[in-house]
Amino acid sequence: KTFLIFKDEITLNSGVFSLPADLMMSKISCPVGWSGFGNRCFRYFGTVRTWARAERDCLSLGAQLASVHSFLEHHQIQNLISESGGGDQETWIGASDAEENSFWFWSDGRVFQFTNWCSGQPNNLGAKQHCVLMNHSGT
Repeated sequence: KTFLIFKDEITLNSGVFSLPADLMMSKISCPVGWSGFGNRCFRYFGTVRTWARAERDCLSLGAQLASVHSFLEHHQIQNLISESGGGDQETWIGASDAEENSFWFWSDGRVFQFTNWCSGQPNNLGAKQHCVLMNHSGT
């Protein structure tokens, strides 16, 4: 069971950001403050941001909001949120359909194929929910 829900233009208390593989020091070594999963580095920020502002902050660090491509990666990101003090905070990740309703994409350009969503999601309720968030507990 995943814990992803969708919101539009609200502020949340957190964000998870990922560095592209070419910005990492090596496959298993990430910059100080970042955690490595597979060939990517992740970092949790507990700062209140809109989705767009969180993505701009990521870009200023040479990163993007995190994308999720497997159940294992999803679980690792949930653990990072929890271990970083995010607990039940709703945390932005990099999925959006802002360009075209119901056409979901990852802000890092990767293919949107992860399907272990909460029941009925993504649904872009009322054509107003254009961004994806995750929380650790599913509440």
